[in-house]
Amino acid sequence: MSDASYEPISLDRLRNAFRPISLMTSPVSSGLEDVPRTGPVLFVGNHTIYGMIDVPMLGLEIYEKTGRPVRGLADHLHFSIPGWRNALVSMGAVRGTRENCARLFEDGEQVLVFPGGGREVTRRKGEAYQLIWKERIGFARLAIEHGVPIVPFASVGVDDMFEILADANDLMDSPIGSLLERLGVTEKSWWFRGGEMIPPISWGSGPAGLPRLERQYFHFSAPIDVTRFAGRHEDRDACFELRKEVQIAIEHGVGTLLAKRDKDPERYLAQRMLRALAARLG
Repeated sequence: MSDASYEPISLDRLRNAFRPISLMTSPVSSGLEDVPRTGPVLFVGNHTIYGMIDVPMLGLEIYEKTGRPVRGLADHLHFSIPGWRNALVSMGAVRGTRENCARLFEDGEQVLVFPGGGREVTRRKGEAYQLIWKERIGFARLAIEHGVPIVPFASVGVDDMFEILADANDLMDSPIGSLLERLGVTEKSWWFRGGEMIPPISWGSGPAGLPRLERQYFHFSAPIDVTRFAGRHEDRDACFELRKEVQIAIEHGVGTLLAKRDKDPERYLAQRMLRALAARLG
């Protein structure tokens, strides 16, 4: 059953809901001036650890710069959690099905997808800012089928806020993991997915173990025209070719943002506060 319809959330409500985190992270973005202002668009990017810290800022940034809301395709797991499901729907998210995505395209909506899904959210040690897409090509197939341009984007900031103490591999290699396997939990629980969806146990990289308040950076690459693949949405080679092009753009964007982050004199909240104070006093 399709559940793509929703009442658009107001920009003022979005600003008020996410003002605290926006003030603390002071997000900056580049490239949104090239995003089409009419018709369907598919944003494709990298997920960061825990998944929900940068997404509200991302949605607000797109809304403010393009004047159009963006609709997120969310993992089925989210819709099994009462309350949380309602919060996501109020922000425009829909269950991530082909039918819902097709309907949104037909309605001329902007759609947001993370091909890495839950696996990119539940990062392991040493996986910061890596794309973990496995063999997924669904987003490419849908974009080709509906002739929708893809805007690759990169997100940097959140993966630097935490240090992973233990990840899913550590748990599954422990006595707890052995017990879960003996009890059949990894096989019977669809949400467990063989241990794949176990979130990491992290320590904030800031003072006293709190998350370090990093600035959030977004980069949107030039839209990719998919019309050259017209009629080939069932052709795996065509889908993988398009996927590779998107992947390269995202990885380049991540690299660009990491370099920008390293040179940013206002990367941390304390730096931004001191510069603001100096400007006021001067």
